[in-house]
Amino acid sequence: MVNRSLPENICFWTYVLTWPLYLVGALYLVGPVLAWLMLGLIGFSAYLGPAVRQDLRIASKLHPLVWCWVAGMFVMLFALWVGHVNWGFGLGPTIKSSIGWAKGWALIAIFIVIGALFHINRDVLIRGQNIVGLVTLLLLPLLLVAPMIGLPSRLFVSPLQATGGPGPEYFSIYFYTIDPESGAARWQFFAPWSPFAGMIGVTMVLFAVEDKKKFWLVCGVLAGLAMIYFSRSRMSLVAVAACLILPRLLPMARDWRGWLAGAAVVSSMAVFGATLLSQITAAIEGFKSARASSSRVRETLQDIGYHRWQTEAFWFGHGTIERGPHLVEYMPIGSHHTWYGLLFVKGIVGFVALLIPMVWHLAVVVFDTVFHARGRLPCALLLNLVILSFGENIEVEVYLLWPAFVVLGIHLREIITDPSTNKKDPLP
Repeated sequence: MVNRSLPENICFWTYVLTWPLYLVGALYLVGPVLAWLMLGLIGFSAYLGPAVRQDLRIASKLHPLVWCWVAGMFVMLFALWVGHVNWGFGLGPTIKSSIGWAKGWALIAIFIVIGALFHINRDVLIRGQNIVGLVTLLLLPLLLVAPMIGLPSRLFVSPLQATGGPGPEYFSIYFYTIDPESGAARWQFFAPWSPFAGMIGVTMVLFAVEDKKKFWLVCGVLAGLAMIYFSRSRMSLVAVAACLILPRLLPMARDWRGWLAGAAVVSSMAVFGATLLSQITAAIEGFKSARASSSRVRETLQDIGYHRWQTEAFWFGHGTIERGPHLVEYMPIGSHHTWYGLLFVKGIVGFVALLIPMVWHLAVVVFDTVFHARGRLPCALLLNLVILSFGENIEVEVYLLWPAFVVLGIHLREIITDPSTNKKDPLP
């Protein structure tokens, strides 16, 4: 990992410097700048062709799924434009929303393209995540003691907010926040809000368990679990268990013993199914009641967004989120859920533009995980993104989740261009 290529060094140091960048309020800006800079580097390398230096050469083939992601994100832009025209927003708001697309949905495709074209070793990103984990562990005592000794919740809002963004929370530096429902402290680390920090913690754990060095593995896992626990995020607790376990069970599908065990589990449902269902239902209700007010607001937002999508803007949506009524504490309609948000803002066109590449990609990583260990990390990361999409708007969070999307692109490149990794791994 000492002799890293230029693309690897750019990705590595960008992520390693997460905490310093956060402390000056620059994280929201760095993600889009990184994406478009690397895309420009790809164009430069393609233009020079064989004359470009070795570490900047790009892959000659692209998995068709990469093109599907690119097409899907351009359809998002088209749906945005049509929605703005339909609702008469005018040129100014349309330009502003298009810039928002360039800092959100477009980044998903760009980071996948970066991973698919540049020869970036996934170990570079794994180690970068774990170094951030070590810094997080070193800062954790200060963050935890801050509310006990009366330090302010928010330190300041960075002047970089003047560059534009979704809101001041993306440029604010916090020690902690106070949950309005329970009055207890919650921590959001370098994320703009606590539940998002919990899902970043899940990502950190998934990366960490792939590190070959035990010290860094432990640092990443402990930091990720700390982010999950202290963010008080219910969704991340579910995600970390599901994303660690399911990809490791998939290779059992190649073995007759796995099918036998699956058949035994299905058969047992005839006896224990009713009891298990009631326990699951009780667990879901307990999950919701843990923060009942938050669950109510989310469900009401979804109901309002779904109804207005069906009755007002079926094909191309409303073009933008809207301030909600007092009933949902003025939370924006179209927020807190990727899929309901897409229906409200970009209609069925935008919904399908994300659904097709995501379902296709999920099928690819699941199938590859059955036969190859290389598919385990991409599968886990994509599962986490799918879970995240049911509680957050992932397009506004790509600027922190970009390593996951780069790994998804790296995996597609491995499938296409590295025949040595296409041999089936032996069964355990």
